[in-house]
Amino acid sequence: MTSQVSSPAEQADETVVGEQRKAVGAKDVRRLDRVIIRFAGDSGDGMQLTGDRFTSETASFGNDLSTLPNFPAEIRAPAGTLPGVSSFQLHFADHDILTPGDAPNVLVAMNPAALKANIGDLPRGAEIIVNTDEFTRRAMQKVGYAASPLEDGSLDGYSVHPVPLTTLTVEALKEFDLSRKEAERSKNMFALGLLSWMYHRPTEGTEKFLRAKFAKKPQIAAANIAAFRAGWNFGETTEDFAVSYEVAPAATAFPPGVYRNISGNLALSYGLIAASRQADLPLYLGSYPITPASDILHELSRHKNFGVRTFQAEDEIAGIGAALGAAFGGSLAVTTTSGPGVALKSETIGLAVSLELPLLVVDIQRGGPSTGLPTKTEQADLLQAMFGRNGEAPVPVIAPRTPADCFDAALEAARIALTYRTPVFLLSDGYLANGSEPWRIPEVEELPDLRVQFAQGPNHTLEDGSEVFWPYKRDPRTLARPWAVPGTPGLEHRIGGIEKQDGTGNISYDPANHDFMVRTRQAKIDGIQVPDLEVDDPDGARTLVLGWGSTYGPITAAVRRLRRAGESIAQAHLRHLNPFPRNLGTVLECYDKVVVPEMNLGQLATLIRAKYLVDARSYHQVNGMPFKAEQLAAALKEAIDG
Repeated sequence: MTSQVSSPAEQADETVVGEQRKAVGAKDVRRLDRVIIRFAGDSGDGMQLTGDRFTSETASFGNDLSTLPNFPAEIRAPAGTLPGVSSFQLHFADHDILTPGDAPNVLVAMNPAALKANIGDLPRGAEIIVNTDEFTRRAMQKVGYAASPLEDGSLDGYSVHPVPLTTLTVEALKEFDLSRKEAERSKNMFALGLLSWMYHRPTEGTEKFLRAKFAKKPQIAAANIAAFRAGWNFGETTEDFAVSYEVAPAATAFPPGVYRNISGNLALSYGLIAASRQADLPLYLGSYPITPASDILHELSRHKNFGVRTFQAEDEIAGIGAALGAAFGGSLAVTTTSGPGVALKSETIGLAVSLELPLLVVDIQRGGPSTGLPTKTEQADLLQAMFGRNGEAPVPVIAPRTPADCFDAALEAARIALTYRTPVFLLSDGYLANGSEPWRIPEVEELPDLRVQFAQGPNHTLEDGSEVFWPYKRDPRTLARPWAVPGTPGLEHRIGGIEKQDGTGNISYDPANHDFMVRTRQAKIDGIQVPDLEVDDPDGARTLVLGWGSTYGPITAAVRRLRRAGESIAQAHLRHLNPFPRNLGTVLECYDKVVVPEMNLGQLATLIRAKYLVDARSYHQVNGMPFKAEQLAAALKEAIDG
């Protein structure tokens, strides 16, 4: 971003260094500290692939980054319509950043629908690269343009670069034996080449990727590479782009280590595999495909060499039923879904509570209710995870805060499930699942030891002196029952959904026993050891902003803005939502005001107010998009002053 086009709010988000210029040949190179780019077009224009490739090269270059893919729920929405617009936003910088950015500095619009759907998000002075070939009268009328926005003066406040991307791509590929339609499909690679030149991104990785992706179609691979190179050369030679930009690597933003770019779902998948290896247990996933959780099923199915078994069931109920059976059989069992699927799985989660078996329930939250907004994000499943079962069926709940943090959250969920013999909810969301950021690959010795001891023989002596196995005799420290693998001689025992007798596990209808078992299961969850809540409060503030899950990035960016403006504000972020950290009540008592931003209508705020009798103020939105830092900063400033 140049200082000329930065809005005051954007300048406050991250430290903006002075613009520096240097000449390379006939063109200037300007050095920037950060840039926000959005690629937008039809679902069939390959915007997600384009953004992903730009992101990968940016990560390899060493910038810090954060991404926001945004696409329709339909597999192929109507071409040229506003509901069919797919976009990918990338924020990259030479320093530590936390969000995909509030407003793009550069918009690549592949058609009129992409321009109209995104123009409202651009600050004045932003650069717009438009594919003029698509601005036909019919295409413009389809989205409500009475006249061409490229000619009616409505874009005078922006720096517009009209580029006939389709024509240039077809011309660049005329030596290939491709139809015009086939050649046009490579226009996203032309755009990627142009942007790669514009921001000095590496190119080798993208060319290698294209050769691998189209290894069985070498002509298609060669055509895409040719289009990519043509886009680069166009930027170098055209007079319309007199300036390119440099964003230096974020040399001081990362601790030493080996890094890679990673999305939340990929990090979560790797975390599950790492947990199974650290527990020395086979990993079993019973799942039914559902957006935005399906990527976990896809990824885990690739890793049979690590003892991973994946089962794509016929429905949500079968998926979790198979996973619970695998847990009974001695596997690290996982089921993945999104909000609507959690509702279908609720009875089996209650069964897992009764059987007291380790089971990871991964909920990648999306907008609801019902089928809702499959490709949009929300945090509205918290109360469902806490209470969405019949009877008293307490379940631990944890939530990652960034895409890379999904790896650690998966390990922590496995630790709790295996140690305390309980199902565990892991609440990610669509923003984390599809977003990406740099991730430091940990050393194996840094990972926790999750090994468990299966029951080996009798654990109880009867009054007559005989030794027997009691499946519900508990560890006095954790209240966990023994985990007995079926087929182990002498460990035969009864399971099922009807209430168990304490110790023996026999069916029991005794009122006193039921009361005891309900309270014991609750005490087991209440007694789970979780780290104390850490509070970031350098100035002794009177206002605390408390968040959970994916709101971490926007909240932290907003807090940074306020502190740079001289405001005093404290921040704390919850990973463990059931049980809460033991010091949470003490922390809340230290502040006059507590503000809880959430992408729901105040679910965590409701829990906080009920449990701690604190007048927590809810700040919320449910528009399917993450918070913007500027928006949160304004709300928090109002809370401080109010």
